[in-house]
Amino acid sequence: MNNISNIFKEKNLKLTPQRYAIYKFLKSVKTHPSAEMIYAEISKDYPTMSLATVYKTLKTLIELGLVQELNVGEDNFRYDANVAIHPHIVCLNCGKVDDIENANFDNLKTDVLNYTDYDVLSYKLYFYGICSECKKGR
Repeated sequence: MNNISNIFKEKNLKLTPQRYAIYKFLKSVKTHPSAEMIYAEISKDYPTMSLATVYKTLKTLIELGLVQELNVGEDNFRYDANVAIHPHIVCLNCGKVDDIENANFDNLKTDVLNYTDYDVLSYKLYFYGICSECKKGR
């Protein structure tokens, strides 16, 4: 977590306890929470923090490259402190978002490069389905 203080220092930004708490929370979970979910969790320890502070902090963390914003087709965004390019899978029943780890999608990127005249700078890949917990409840 020392890395975050260096990044904030380099950008002449203040690393407030609230900013640090939001980042630390995102690093500790794999649930890809929304801003509202983050606020509900963080406000337990920081009752005077506003939802607006969470949104502003998320914007800053995204701009610094410490967090990525996911648009999985809901009315709001989800957030992930794993900023490496990796695909996600979304349960269409409960809304859970999981990482797809250790899958190799290099061939997909190569295909895009071979079949278009684009320089691919980044990409996000989402799969949609029904999670195992929801399948059990059917």
